[in-house]
Amino acid sequence: MGLTQDFFPPTSELLEGGNQTSTFVFLLWGLSDQPQQQHIFFLLFLWMYVVTVAGNLLIVLAIGTNTHLHTPMYFFLASLSCADIFFTSTTVPKALVNIQTQSRSISYAGCLAQRYFFLTFGDMDIFLLATMAYDRYVAICHPLHYMMIMSLHRCALLVTACWTLTSLVAMTHTFLIFRLSFCSKILPDFFCDLGPLMKVSCSDAQVNELVLLFLGGAVILIPFMLILVSHIRIVSAILRAPSAQGRRKAFATCGSRLVVVALFFGTVIRAYLCPSSSSSNSVEEDTAAAVMYTVVTPLLNPFIYSLRNKDMKAAVVRLLKGRVSFSQGQRLLLRNPRCSPSPPVRGLTEISTSSV
Repeated sequence: MGLTQDFFPPTSELLEGGNQTSTFVFLLWGLSDQPQQQHIFFLLFLWMYVVTVAGNLLIVLAIGTNTHLHTPMYFFLASLSCADIFFTSTTVPKALVNIQTQSRSISYAGCLAQRYFFLTFGDMDIFLLATMAYDRYVAICHPLHYMMIMSLHRCALLVTACWTLTSLVAMTHTFLIFRLSFCSKILPDFFCDLGPLMKVSCSDAQVNELVLLFLGGAVILIPFMLILVSHIRIVSAILRAPSAQGRRKAFATCGSRLVVVALFFGTVIRAYLCPSSSSSNSVEEDTAAAVMYTVVTPLLNPFIYSLRNKDMKAAVVRLLKGRVSFSQGQRLLLRNPRCSPSPPVRGLTEISTSSV
């Protein structure tokens, strides 16, 4: 990324207290300072963002329109897809605009807003992954009591608790940013993250670092341990299954999910719980880790958690076929309005209505 020793401007640009926050502007360092690399990054990020939003939105629509999927597992999957859409939308669109326009600025208020929503939806991802692991543990290890334990009321209560906790955690970190003053306008990342903000702070950030260490550690490590314990119990139950083919399929599913969990939590732990220096290599590593948990993991989640599922794939196919039938019926009506009373067109319309 070409960071030099004069990366941080002198302290003459100090922002004191909060009396200049209305006009203060941060400059996001971005992904690269090489023009040829920026074009590649723009196309790559745009492709990943479109696929992520389209894939997760398709899952939400397929689950919402199919009554057979109105079960706890798919309820959590739909919640995870919604969280992923908002999570990646807090950072990637702004990064794409900055790359395209060559303007890396973000206002102080915009930075704090991005910081708040990023923490909210990022922590929501963490809590939902732990909740989904618990749901699968109950379904596999206690199948006879599954519907009683994971009732609709309890599922809604779990998701509501997750949203409440993530909002409180994000609010705590955001309010603590208000107490900081900043020596530099340049943030060594492509979005407003806690680590870069504390790096360019001139005031004592020890309280922020302690809160990040203990509160962030609890938010990250406790769900991570719950996911590991749940999957250990699931694997133990799978090993007792009589069918060898069933064991192979279950291990393949658990293995792919654990890979995504390890990728997500590994990069999050690297970014928030492992101290890093301000050297060029460290900044590049932090940016690479941020790309993994902000862009790559939300892209993988629909394929790992949903589209490998037979019922989920069937629901997506039915949804897409319904959309195709609807568009075909519209084209026929536009070409020949007199054909609207005919049975074929009515059939297409009825099929499309029932599918949607």
